Amino acid sequence: MNLILTVLEIVTPVFLLALIGFTWVKTGHEYRLEFVTKLTMTLSVPALIFTALIKADIDPAALTALSLASVAAYGGVTIAAWITVKALKLDTRTYLAPLIFGNTGNLGLPLALFAFGEAGLSYAVVVFAAMALWSFTFGIYVTAGRGSLGKAFKEPLVWATALGALFLWQGWTLPRVAMYTLEMLGQIAIPLMLITLGVAVARLHPRGLGRATLISLGKVVLCAGIAALAGMYFNLDPVPFAVLVVQIATPVAVTSYMLAEKYGADSDSVAALVVSSTLLSVLYLPLLLAMVI
Repeated sequence: MNLILTVLEIVTPVFLLALIGFTWVKTGHEYRLEFVTKLTMTLSVPALIFTALIKADIDPAALTALSLASVAAYGGVTIAAWITVKALKLDTRTYLAPLIFGNTGNLGLPLALFAFGEAGLSYAVVVFAAMALWSFTFGIYVTAGRGSLGKAFKEPLVWATALGALFLWQGWTLPRVAMYTLEMLGQIAIPLMLITLGVAVARLHPRGLGRATLISLGKVVLCAGIAALAGMYFNLDPVPFAVLVVQIATPVAVTSYMLAEKYGADSDSVAALVVSSTLLSVLYLPLLLAMVI
């Protein structure tokens, strides 16, 4: 009973904040999605990542092991997703990226913070950075038929992760005024990301929810299973192991829909994946957390 209450305390704020965004749009209020997304991804999330790493009390060996496990997990998920897409004769440009990339930012970072505290957030940032690099390169290449490694290194969150890791490794910090400023900027990221997730889901126009639900279920099993294998192979401690599994098993990211819309893939089908997997996550994320806590 205590475990159930603990899990509910963790996941309830996540979905309540997303519900606020969903309700806000459905009741006719304005929400400038593009502006808020740019604000969070350019300023607030990088500040959150940088300060989380600077303040992190993480053993360098554990950080290295999690980094390697994240790369291995995403490599395994990519191969398994490609085989699945080909076996089911699905359109690669439409389905491959959504099967690989979860919502490690809007949903994964807050969930790790609420479940495991500041240390969990620091570990989650590592997984998020691995996803971001792979998404900005391979993910765009798959969806658009072209990609650029240079684009990934122009993203502020990538530089924030690299600088934060350097500061963590060297034991550096910033003057108190600078740290307070960055911490305040980072603090707005999590509520804004969750509210934005609800807004984005409210505005999607899904098609084929039945098939999307089955695919989403397959994605959860695939991603959680491969992440668990990677975590065991690299002998991760309980908290980074749990963070890795939960992060990689998060539902389809809204950015997958945005990329499909931008590059001419079947965006309605991707929208169905986003909606179905996000709704399913209300059920499976508590179960997954109960298994790894």
